[in-house]
Amino acid sequence: MRRTALLATGAVFVAALGYSWLTHGRGVVRDDPARHISVPATLTVPLSVQVAHNGTDVLFRYRWPAPNPGIFHDMLRYEGGAWQVRGAAVPGSQPDGLHEDRVSMMLDDGSVPEFGRYGGYVAIGARLAGFTDEASGREVREHPELGRRLGLDEPTKYLPATRSDPADFAAVVPEAEQRRLQAAGYFLDLWHWRAARSNPVGVADDQFITAGRLSDAGRGMYTTNWDGPNRRPARMFDPAQAGGRAAFRWEDLTQGRIGQDDVNALTDRNSVPFDPNHAWRDGDTIPRRLLRAPQGSRADIAVAGRARWADGTWDVTLRRRMDTGAPQEDKIIRDGGVYQAAFAIHRQATGGRWHYVSLPLSIGFGRAADVQSARFEGDSPDWSQPAHAVTLFYPGQVNWPLIVGDRHPGADRVRAGVPVRFRHSEDQLAHYGVEMEFNEAIQRQWRLTLLAGIGLIAAFGIALTATIGRRTGA
Repeated sequence: MRRTALLATGAVFVAALGYSWLTHGRGVVRDDPARHISVPATLTVPLSVQVAHNGTDVLFRYRWPAPNPGIFHDMLRYEGGAWQVRGAAVPGSQPDGLHEDRVSMMLDDGSVPEFGRYGGYVAIGARLAGFTDEASGREVREHPELGRRLGLDEPTKYLPATRSDPADFAAVVPEAEQRRLQAAGYFLDLWHWRAARSNPVGVADDQFITAGRLSDAGRGMYTTNWDGPNRRPARMFDPAQAGGRAAFRWEDLTQGRIGQDDVNALTDRNSVPFDPNHAWRDGDTIPRRLLRAPQGSRADIAVAGRARWADGTWDVTLRRRMDTGAPQEDKIIRDGGVYQAAFAIHRQATGGRWHYVSLPLSIGFGRAADVQSARFEGDSPDWSQPAHAVTLFYPGQVNWPLIVGDRHPGADRVRAGVPVRFRHSEDQLAHYGVEMEFNEAIQRQWRLTLLAGIGLIAAFGIALTATIGRRTGA
């Protein structure tokens, strides 16, 4: 009997040891497209920022590393007699490289006090696009405020006070309250430069964040190049304006043969109406976006000079009037003021939430701040002042309801107004972001390893007791 018991406990011991060996330290951090998870190999990226103003205009200069220039976005490819959309957004990098590089900036004047302490986290609400539990486009489109009035078709960034319950993306406060908040300055100004959809026409998109991510009044700089009833592009390249071609060749796009100095975007000036009788070949490719001159307030932000990628680095300078005359869409910048900014970049064919973001910084215009704007005379600054080094980090699926909720051990500090940079570094936040993407898997793995350890200890104790009892004749 004792021999049988000893063999049984020995088997349990070996099994527990083997299970502990297999489960301990097993990686749970892995891409999972079904859950919208794709973790970048690099969790932090440097960005340099300079600011200058002349009393009329303000200029922001951004420089950041990128392995290659992402100057293309989604395309229409001819294949088997039909036009197919290629380059749709995916978790992480788009496989064909068809997602443009971008730099964006959120700007505030102190009217959103949480932004100066926590940056873009304050605008990341519940169930946003790209999160594992994202709300459906249908939910947004059918929502009386988000879809039917504001025209949104996906769950976007929003500010907490625009919801009666900040943890519920659908709990939008009434329109009158939204307007009251916006009139009081409760919105974030959003500057958004896109390498494919805005740069070729020399502008950045001008947007703002309130109950959602909205565009300033006026016409945007791109539209969709698609003839729905006929299921084909609406326009094609004018061969006389595009080096004799009516379309790109797919292999030229994907193998990097079309550069910044080539015709690389479809505009209202280099295109003509689509010709269905053209001798189209498999692999012919036309941009899905048609670029045009923007109008109204949405056209306020210009590209100063030429935004260029060279030797592994993007160099982008944006210019805007300090006072645009639109105080409910733009933050009006004045000499003697201090403003808060947070930056983000997309690179390596990533879109949506797969970007790198910064903690908030203060920008001073003749006042002490993290970044000092250099005053210049005339039309252009000489950029002789030192650039401010910013560390960008991958944020993962961390949102504002989580930060202020019971699951966050530091929620009491947040509620007390302690700025995030006093508690965490960018590197820590990047790793916390990854941990939150795999929180359930990490906890499950920990429980399994703990269970195996307990079984190992129990089996060892039983085996040891049985062995001692056998030797003593008990």
